[in-house]
Amino acid sequence: MVISVKKWVLYKFPFLYKARVAQLQTRRRFQDVLVWCQFARRKSAVELPYRCAKHKSVLRRTLQGSDPQLQENKITNLRIALAHIDGIVIRPRETFSFWRLVGKPTARKGYIDGLMLAYGEVRTGIGGGLCQLANLLFWLALHTPLQIKERHHHSFDLFPDDRRTVPFGSGTSIFYNYLDLQFFNHTEHTFQLNLWLTDTHLEGTVRCDSLMPSFYRIEERNHRFYEWNGLWYRENEIWRLELDKVSGDVLAETMLLHNRAEVKYAVQQEKKVT
Repeated sequence: MVISVKKWVLYKFPFLYKARVAQLQTRRRFQDVLVWCQFARRKSAVELPYRCAKHKSVLRRTLQGSDPQLQENKITNLRIALAHIDGIVIRPRETFSFWRLVGKPTARKGYIDGLMLAYGEVRTGIGGGLCQLANLLFWLALHTPLQIKERHHHSFDLFPDDRRTVPFGSGTSIFYNYLDLQFFNHTEHTFQLNLWLTDTHLEGTVRCDSLMPSFYRIEERNHRFYEWNGLWYRENEIWRLELDKVSGDVLAETMLLHNRAEVKYAVQQEKKVT
């Protein structure tokens, strides 16, 4: 009920939504001043020698009821943003911050309208679509020793699994500047992010200055759809397994995330588990 009232107020009085966003952004600026942190800022055109992980995601998905042009706009926005991150080097004791590198997406910088998620609804806004870049970066980071320092989960599952190649809930929500994606390099090694676009995919790798003795595998466990109070929800756990590169033995396993989100699309009958 609280969520529905909030959505009604924002719909009825959009200026309140803008005021709330401005308040959260200002509070985050003060927090960033008070907490000292060494952020990754240096880029290199020379790739580090060892690849830790590679991933790609489809640029154009079937989203019922949305304007296909917004997906083309998203690609424009991705191209601008990834130029600020491609080649970034994360040295020991440094923190990667999405918004510290990308900055505020504005029309003056070339960003255009794309799809955005806010309060459980799909909206259009300048710079929309950058969450796809954050999702890819988060997935890459999960396949390294880098520690996730800040990550925000969507409270709604808005779209079905159209060509989804990663488990539900393994993405991240971002909103300038108060919902950030950050990960910290606590190791003695240096890592590098490389990003590019093809005609069909957003692609990226994370590389390292040394050959890692282990690799990581992400597993989904205890996934289910269930109904509660007339609404459908989706739930799962995301686990990370560290494996030895030579023997393949599991060295450690950790539950990283427990996800629960309200489903906003029609749940297929065969997926319903109560």
